[in-house]
Amino acid sequence: MNYLSAENLKKSYGDRTLFQNLTFGISRGDKIAIVGANGSGKTTLLSILAGAMAPDAGLVSQRKDITVGYLDQQPDLNDALTVMEVVLAGESAQLDAVRAYELALAHDDHAGLEQAMSDMEKLEAWDYEAQIRQILGELGIQDVEQMVGSLSGGQRKRVSLARVLIQNPDLLILDEPTNHLDLEAIEYLEGFLTTNNGTLLMVSHDRYFLDRVCNQIAEMDNGQLYTYKGNYAYFLEKKDERETAAASELTKDRNTFRRELDWMRRQPKARGTKAQYRIDAFEDLKEKTSGKKSDGDLDLNLRMARLGSKILEVENLSKRFGNKVLLDHFSYTFKRPDRVGLIGKNGMGKTTLMNMLTGQLRPDSGKISTGGTVKFGYYTQTELDLPENQRVIDVVQDVAEVMKLANGDTITATQLLSRFLFDRSKQYDFVAKLSGGEKRRLQLLLVLVQNPNFLILDEPTNDLDIMTLNVLEDFLLNFPGCVLIVTHDRYFMDRLVEHVFVMEGEGKVRDFPGNYTDYRDWRDAQPKVSARNEKANSAVAKNQLPSPVVSSAPDKGDINSARKKPSFKEIREYETLEKEIDSLEQHKGNVVTLLNTGGSHEQLVAWAKEIKLIDQTIAEKSERWLELAEFI
Repeated sequence: MNYLSAENLKKSYGDRTLFQNLTFGISRGDKIAIVGANGSGKTTLLSILAGAMAPDAGLVSQRKDITVGYLDQQPDLNDALTVMEVVLAGESAQLDAVRAYELALAHDDHAGLEQAMSDMEKLEAWDYEAQIRQILGELGIQDVEQMVGSLSGGQRKRVSLARVLIQNPDLLILDEPTNHLDLEAIEYLEGFLTTNNGTLLMVSHDRYFLDRVCNQIAEMDNGQLYTYKGNYAYFLEKKDERETAAASELTKDRNTFRRELDWMRRQPKARGTKAQYRIDAFEDLKEKTSGKKSDGDLDLNLRMARLGSKILEVENLSKRFGNKVLLDHFSYTFKRPDRVGLIGKNGMGKTTLMNMLTGQLRPDSGKISTGGTVKFGYYTQTELDLPENQRVIDVVQDVAEVMKLANGDTITATQLLSRFLFDRSKQYDFVAKLSGGEKRRLQLLLVLVQNPNFLILDEPTNDLDIMTLNVLEDFLLNFPGCVLIVTHDRYFMDRLVEHVFVMEGEGKVRDFPGNYTDYRDWRDAQPKVSARNEKANSAVAKNQLPSPVVSSAPDKGDINSARKKPSFKEIREYETLEKEIDSLEQHKGNVVTLLNTGGSHEQLVAWAKEIKLIDQTIAEKSERWLELAEFI
């Protein structure tokens, strides 16, 4: 069943054509990711397909009986509403029922309340608010009464994502859904989309995410869309075959072009005396060979400042904001060439730690001692504040007009920009005309051009295309200095880091030897510990970090021996909870039956409130039951 089709789409900005004569279709059950270089038109195409932007030419047709949910890169939300109000403002039959129910309750509308409760029962919407809270919580939004106007850009994106997921549309269109999510939230979203039977179209650069979620990859390349049936790994294989064939064809075309060019030069200048069909064929060939160009390679072979023996020593570092403890007596000595990943949920203090290491924020206590030869290169999440009316070449020349490479050669700003995939025309574009990914690539250039020897990268993968990410990874693998990375791109982190700092909350930081996947596998193998026991353990051991070369992860024997044995009291509690939950479910069913049979206005309101209270009690007891079930 075809859900959406696009025929002969064209979109241009000024004299630059992103794509033309582009035809594309989405069928029920497809999970398609659009990939391609920054500035190739992925987000523009997504906006056109979602109906948020009109094409210059062509037609987009959507099946009339389906619902579509669209997540923009920069969602437009009402700042005057709370998080819950924004999520409830979405479109779905269940949301309509919940809104009607809340409205009838607020206005003591007896007839409206009866109808709303009947609709709630038919649509199974009684647990809908709990589902909303769960999805928001999984995406890192806990306070549903918080005003949207007080949220950060990343939080707004997560609220918008939750609103789209709650609607459960037939077709989901998502633009960079993993941006601004922490690693646990990404894994939740990955599981959600993998098990969801809906249809998906998205733009993403997260390679693990693409490989596990998608069954088709569509690549934007030089204004054309190439579709591959399979996951991301299959796409890489087939893309290599296509590019090899294209390179062979281009070589043949250029050889033919040289022969035809020689023929054109030898023939009389009067066009009428030449075979017109051959002239037309020559012009077509000329356009074909000049228009086909292979992707450039991002060259990051820049010189690094010399790094001495003393690099960075951190001793008993502590920091808190109000009652929230972000760091509690954190100590570590950086050595060359440390490659450290920094992980933890949003709000745990990752950016705070990096700001303290670079001197942009003072700790409450503790000492940071930096070696005299250390030169930081700090790539932040926040885009550089560049004048929109300044040209790209001028931005770079303001930092340095000439730069030295690792081999001692000197290059100009123009040559350096070319190595960062900014061609001549793009170098003289205004900053305002750059795509989000191109601005991030320019920001990366401005960090590296200063020849740092200690790189601190805060979400460097956001908005960078996969080609740029691959080359950046190769550069960092050969970088002789120190690297500290925060990223939600699990592939990027797995390939680069040797150990991770895990920010566990309440100021605790675990130094774990290995990459992110190693840590996650170890974490998942640990027995679940109740919050009470965890608190007692933290009171005994005050986050003394081991050396990174000494494993802080117990072996399998330790894991088995440390598994908690349930007490008699806990076994009794577990059995009692099962009976209590069953009893509550039966009681809820009885109250719902009463609602359906009708009654006075006061009775209806009282029963509706009782159902809400029962749902909350069931959720609390179920959570405790699951906790006990882990070790009983």
